[in-house]
Amino acid sequence: MYRIREVDGQDDDVVDTLTELHRLTFFNTASVPAFDYSHWWLALHGTEPVAFAGVIASTHACNAGYFCRVGVLRKHGGNRIRLRLMRALEARARLNGRYSVVSDTTDNLPSANNFICAGYGLYRPQRPWAWPHTLYWRKSIN
Repeated sequence: MYRIREVDGQDDDVVDTLTELHRLTFFNTASVPAFDYSHWWLALHGTEPVAFAGVIASTHACNAGYFCRVGVLRKHGGNRIRLRLMRALEARARLNGRYSVVSDTTDNLPSANNFICAGYGLYRPQRPWAWPHTLYWRKSIN
């Protein structure tokens, strides 16, 4: 029913699609990331893009990927798309020689639950990089 594919963040059409999905899922609560220097995936329902996710090299954790975004259109929630996107980016991070994937959540219980379901654990980074009440997540992938 849903197809996950890695996309080229330097392709203008792909960037337009990622930007629109970001707008529709984050409602201007987060800045649009630069899509051209990281790995991105789209989830398609037929030919319609319904979700996206991205991973970049972490600047906060040694030899780790940073799970920087995931967004799923509300009407497609509950179909384990986030989990499938997480698995795809973990596989890419592993191929890139990373030992773990890290991320963070702030005041987002559904996101925290997704990390738990995907096998991520809470951890305290040596140098926290976000808000004081942020939860930090890490998963070993080696």
